[in-house]
Amino acid sequence: MKKYYLLIVFALVSINLTFAQFTLDGQFKPRTEYRNGFGSIIPDAADPGYAISTRLRLNTGYTFDSYQFYVSLQDVMVWGENRQILPDDQNDSFAVFEAWANINLGKGWSTKLGRQVLSYDDQRIFGGLDWAQQARNHDAGLLKYSKDRFMMDIGLAFSQDFDNPTGFQSVGTAFNTSGFFTYKTMQYAYLKQKWDSFSGSLLLLNNGFQNFTGEGEERAADGVSNLQTLGTHLNYKKGSFGASLNAFIQTGERQGELSVEGAYLLGLDLNYKVTSKVGFGVGMEVISGNDGEAGETGAFFPLYGTNHKFNGFMDYFYVGNHANSIGLFDIHASAKFQLGETSSLLVKVLNFSGEQELPSGEKSLGTEVDLVFSKKFKGYGLAIGYSQMFASDGMYELKGVTEEAAADSQNWAWVQLTFKPKFLNTAKND
Repeated sequence: MKKYYLLIVFALVSINLTFAQFTLDGQFKPRTEYRNGFGSIIPDAADPGYAISTRLRLNTGYTFDSYQFYVSLQDVMVWGENRQILPDDQNDSFAVFEAWANINLGKGWSTKLGRQVLSYDDQRIFGGLDWAQQARNHDAGLLKYSKDRFMMDIGLAFSQDFDNPTGFQSVGTAFNTSGFFTYKTMQYAYLKQKWDSFSGSLLLLNNGFQNFTGEGEERAADGVSNLQTLGTHLNYKKGSFGASLNAFIQTGERQGELSVEGAYLLGLDLNYKVTSKVGFGVGMEVISGNDGEAGETGAFFPLYGTNHKFNGFMDYFYVGNHANSIGLFDIHASAKFQLGETSSLLVKVLNFSGEQELPSGEKSLGTEVDLVFSKKFKGYGLAIGYSQMFASDGMYELKGVTEEAAADSQNWAWVQLTFKPKFLNTAKND
C-alpha cells in the first residue's frame, strides 16, 4: 500500500509542477567591518570596533495561475556570539523575513498579503534596507493595480505585539512596541506613471503611533498620533543624462502627540555618463530640522527608507539617529569608473551642514569621502569600502564629543562577499 501512496504523491507533485513554477534559492553574505567613527564621533579613549557578521537566507517561491506564494527565512550571525556547545542561539536572530501570498484578481488587480518588503522609487521613504544585515520588512496587506505603464498600490497595516489569541478581549488593541517609528497603523496610496523618458510617482502615507499615559500599573493606552507624509519622486533619463527629484512634506503628530509643522525634504540629483566607463553625478538634499518651538517640531524624518544609501555611508544622519535634530543640508558629487567588465570604483564626496543652527550658532558639520570597489566573480560578488569623516566644529557639538577628546581620525572600512545560489527553478524545465 505504501508503494501506491508514494506513486500517487509523486504523480500529484509532477502534475503540480507541470502547471506551476517552484523556485528555491539562498543568500550568504558575510561582512567584515572596522569601525573607528562609524555613526558618530569616536573618542580617542575608545577602542575601534571590529567584527564579522553574516546574513543567511533561504527563499522559496511558488507561482500558480491564480496566486504566488513566497517565504524567506533569515538568520543574522555575528561570529563568536555563541559560546561553545551552546544548545540555543543566544542572539535569537532567526526570523521569517518574508511570508506572503499574492492573489491575482484579474484585469490588472491583485492583492498581496503578509510579511513583505515595501520598496518604491529610489527607496527614500520606503525601502528594503538591504545593506543592514537584518534588512526591513512590513506586515501589511496591499491592493495592487497595474496596466501598461501605470501602477497603483494601496497598503494597510494594523500592528499588535502579543501572541495569545485568547487575549484579544483582555488586552484590547494597545500596541507596546515603539522606537524607530514603529507604527500601530499604516495606510498609504502609491501611484506611478511611466513615459518614454520620464516617470513620476505620488505617495500619500499615514502612520499611527500608540500613545500612553501613566507609569507602571497605571500605564494605559491613550489614543494614536497620526503622522502624514506626502510627496513625489520624479525621474528623467535620456541618452547619457539623468535627473531625479524628491519632494516630500510631513504634518500631523509624532508619537507622544508631538506636533509636526512645516517639515519637508527636497532632493535633486543629476548624473551624466561621459563614456561607457565613466559617469559623474552631482546633487543636493535639504531636510528640515527642529525649529525649537515648545510642543512642536519642524523636523522631517524619512521613515522607512534605505537611509544608508543617502547622506554618506558612515550613517551619521537618519540611521537610528538625528530624528528630531537640526536637519541637514547635503551637497554631494560622485564619480563611478568601470574598471573592467566585472569591476567598478565609486568615489563620492559629501559636504554637510545643519538646516537649523546649533545652540552655538554653528551650522557647518563636515565633509565625508566614500570609496567603494566592487567586483563580480563567477557565482558571487566582492565589495570593499572605505569612508573618512572630516568633522567640523559643528559635528563635534552635534555628537557631544569635544574635538580635543575625539580620535584624530574618524573612519570606517569593510569587506563583503555575496553569494546567491539558485538551487531549483522548475521554469527551466518547461
